[in-house]
Amino acid sequence: MIVELGIIAAKAALVLFMVLNLAGLLGWIERKGSALIQNRIGANRASIFGFAGLGLVNTLIADPIKFLTKEDFIPPHGDKLLHTLAPCLALFPALVTFAVIPFGDILILGERVINLQVANLNVGILYIFAMASLSVYGIVIGAWASNNKFSLLGGVRGSAQMISYEVAMGLSVMGILMVYGTLELQEIVRGQGAPLRDWLPAFLKPVLGWLPAWGIILQPVAFLLFFTAAVAETKRIPFDLPEGESELAAGYHVEYSGGKFLMFFAGEFAEIVTAAALTTTLFFGGWQVPFLMRDGFYFPWGGSLLLPHLAVVVLQVGAFGLKVLFFCWLQILLRWTLPRFRYDQVMRLGWKMLLPAALANVIVTAVLIVIFQKAP
Repeated sequence: MIVELGIIAAKAALVLFMVLNLAGLLGWIERKGSALIQNRIGANRASIFGFAGLGLVNTLIADPIKFLTKEDFIPPHGDKLLHTLAPCLALFPALVTFAVIPFGDILILGERVINLQVANLNVGILYIFAMASLSVYGIVIGAWASNNKFSLLGGVRGSAQMISYEVAMGLSVMGILMVYGTLELQEIVRGQGAPLRDWLPAFLKPVLGWLPAWGIILQPVAFLLFFTAAVAETKRIPFDLPEGESELAAGYHVEYSGGKFLMFFAGEFAEIVTAAALTTTLFFGGWQVPFLMRDGFYFPWGGSLLLPHLAVVVLQVGAFGLKVLFFCWLQILLRWTLPRFRYDQVMRLGWKMLLPAALANVIVTAVLIVIFQKAP
């Protein structure tokens, strides 16, 4: 029992370490990336003994010190307890979501088999949406506790936006659940390692049967819907209505400073990592590497390449990390490329476009499963 608890604690610490450090690194990537897009230099002033590290010192050392040493200001007529609690509620759900996201298959140490997932829940998808829905409380409570009309408007916008897009996001995932027949994320990823020929009619098997059965191939419409809704859930451009600076000064966290604002800031980047990890897990094979099994590569055209178990684990974890980094970069690129939507456009997109499209995708998926007799 003690060993099992130690393994779980080690996996949880590793996941938190990776997520929090990646969230900090994304702050640097966004600043330098936006500078490249806008033909600027970006963060480059702060340095240690003349070493700026292309702005890494500025973003990862100087800025956190600045935030943590600033005055913790609470509005005189605000609610002190709720004002302090809100940043925690904004950051906590984004971190605990990773408990059910598998970052690898299994690690064998002697006679012990370690599942590379902090918590292997058989209702993993439901847990994801339950935790994601809690983040709206951080926005609403922070906006209300600030006793500021601009922050309150931002909180109302944020709650309406997040609730609206959670509906479309949940329906977009239904197609994936119908195809793979499970709510468990680890089993969904393992199902994506099967050859695509198991899902194809006979006349398509010779042409496409060699491909892996990733979610993006079996559910391309669901991917577009899910990724759009996930970007909206992060509350960033083009969906940054809750914190539109040109309209609301700074939105729901206008009255926050110091470490509390840093928690809101870190929570936003942690949500980016969460969205990227879920997109990778559900639609891009998670830790799967094409044709890589537990003992090496087996190619569909014949031949194999056997590998040590540790090399297979490193390839799987590395593949998951690279896919997550790609989708993090894509979200940052979208943030500095697209213009902001109006509030009515955001609501119209969620309720009149994404929601009907997600319902249609569920119906079409069910019909195709019945026609081709591919029951879960």
